[in-house]
Amino acid sequence: MFDGYDSCSEDTSSSSSSEESEEEVAPLPSNLPIIKNNGQVYTYPDGKSGMATCEMCGMVGVRDAFYSKTKRFCSVSCSRSYSSNSKKASILARLQVTGKPPTKKAKVLQKQPLVAKLAAYAQYQATLQNQAKTKAAVSMEGFSWGNYINSNSFIAAPVTCFKHAPMGTCWGDISENVRVEVPNTDCSLPTKVFWIAGIVKLAGYNALLRYEGFENDSGLDFWCNICGSDIHPVGWCAASGKPLVPPRTIQHKYTNWKAFLVKRLTGAKTLPPDFSQKVSESMQYPFKPCMRVEVVDKRHLCRTRVAVVESVIGGRLRLVYEESEDRTDDFWCHMHSPLIHHIGWSRSIGHRFKRSDITKKQDGHFDTPPHLFAKVKEVDQSGEWFKEGMKLEAIDPLNLSTICVATIRKVLADGFLMIGIDGSEAADGSDWFCYHATSPSIFPVGFCEINMIELTPPRGYTKLPFKWFDYLRETGSIAAPVKLFNKDVPNHGFRVGMKLEAVDLMEPRLICVATVTRIIHRLLRIHFDGWEEEYDQWVDCESPDLYPVGWCQLTGYQLQPPASQSSRENQSASSKQKKKAKSQQYKGHKKMTTLQLKEELLDGEDYNFLQGASDQESNGSANFYIKQEP
Repeated sequence: MFDGYDSCSEDTSSSSSSEESEEEVAPLPSNLPIIKNNGQVYTYPDGKSGMATCEMCGMVGVRDAFYSKTKRFCSVSCSRSYSSNSKKASILARLQVTGKPPTKKAKVLQKQPLVAKLAAYAQYQATLQNQAKTKAAVSMEGFSWGNYINSNSFIAAPVTCFKHAPMGTCWGDISENVRVEVPNTDCSLPTKVFWIAGIVKLAGYNALLRYEGFENDSGLDFWCNICGSDIHPVGWCAASGKPLVPPRTIQHKYTNWKAFLVKRLTGAKTLPPDFSQKVSESMQYPFKPCMRVEVVDKRHLCRTRVAVVESVIGGRLRLVYEESEDRTDDFWCHMHSPLIHHIGWSRSIGHRFKRSDITKKQDGHFDTPPHLFAKVKEVDQSGEWFKEGMKLEAIDPLNLSTICVATIRKVLADGFLMIGIDGSEAADGSDWFCYHATSPSIFPVGFCEINMIELTPPRGYTKLPFKWFDYLRETGSIAAPVKLFNKDVPNHGFRVGMKLEAVDLMEPRLICVATVTRIIHRLLRIHFDGWEEEYDQWVDCESPDLYPVGWCQLTGYQLQPPASQSSRENQSASSKQKKKAKSQQYKGHKKMTTLQLKEELLDGEDYNFLQGASDQESNGSANFYIKQEP
């Protein structure tokens, strides 16, 4: 083991923004045609001169067909782009020019005459591809997981909590005091040499290491990813012919370093000899570019579309909708996500499906084998089962921080359910969404009350505080039986206060620094560090959208730092504006209107089969222990 001993002595984009114009658009006659997204011409249906202009792309359209309560954006895409890119870029550019933070009334786009706005929309369509390529996430400059954890005495969730992550099922007993061989950076030799170090603290994949011989001296302690290519079990140097050289700072402490190592390492633990091989194997993913899948339509959750795998990073897939000619209309999710399915899944269970304009497969594209997708738990629907009209509580997929009063609108095949949020449903069911009966995102009546979670009542319901017993009597409804919900609770290992890396499911291309703030059986409340609590998300403990600390570094994915550290120079101004922008983003994630659905039906692209739906959040089973009302 010691034959190797040798006694020789490491942005965001910015763009300029014009000053605000005070020119307002005059009200238009009710018979004036309004240009819509699909290029067709429509007239405002009720004769009012209600119109709106998208603050992202400048498109003019019917106000009631616009996105969000404030009707500021024409689509969820513009809402997201505005909040995560354009507004931030404009703010930074204005800061560079004036040196002063923008006022609360600062806007990204000028208020322009109608003709100018239509021209802006045409230009936007022509430059959409280039705009998408220049989108940039928040810079990681200045953020270090190690410093963040050390300076605040944080604790990270262990790798074993994440079964879908690399090494999640074969992490073993890697813990503090485990010894490894690592490069010696405290050395003046021209060649790369190694020394032995012990794990002082473990945070996900990251380990705080201390060279052997430093005892209680933390002066040269350093953080590294334990799954990195330069981390080896003790004995690797001897087997590989690499020299072990003590750090220069302590080289004078002992004359016989070989004897020192023998004494220190006798009985000590190290990594398994095949550790690096296991890491490599656990990072092999069956999904490959050019595979075709069916995935939820990010703009209309009630249906699926065909998409093609563009890239695979750490098991996360960048899917491009098949009819996207410029390859910018994409969607991010994990390969185990319940949002993706094999080709033909929608037809087989009766899910609404948007037919692609592509009549045949493009060269090189092929259907993904069905066995690669996550399997849902089999259920028996022959006996007592969910019925249409039954009430329950469900996480709103368009506002993941809330659990709402909901209704089963349709019972589908293979245990899938179509669910609507009470008080905010479209008459045609265009805003229904799909959960599996075993989904961790649905709960029986009374779940929130028993677990002291705020339940969001139906919109417009005035009899507050909300009481289920009264509501069921007023609506003539019954509650879904408790026994139909899945009560399994895995020993997940999460604890309140643990740090992790989590997907912002309202902007799924982003993975952020996050904290577990509440645990209700298997349900986790995830808080994004630096953001207000209104942006928290309820997530299942087995969700593939949660990752250990260091996952982004290991896979090469970009991590979003806490909002308060995204820009030290403009912390007081930029951080506040970014939070405001994200607030608009969340307000923008609302249900599409009946008018929008009718426009799409004109294209004949929607097909509603006899039965079926997709599981939006089925990462496990819902969990509760409650008593039913009499």
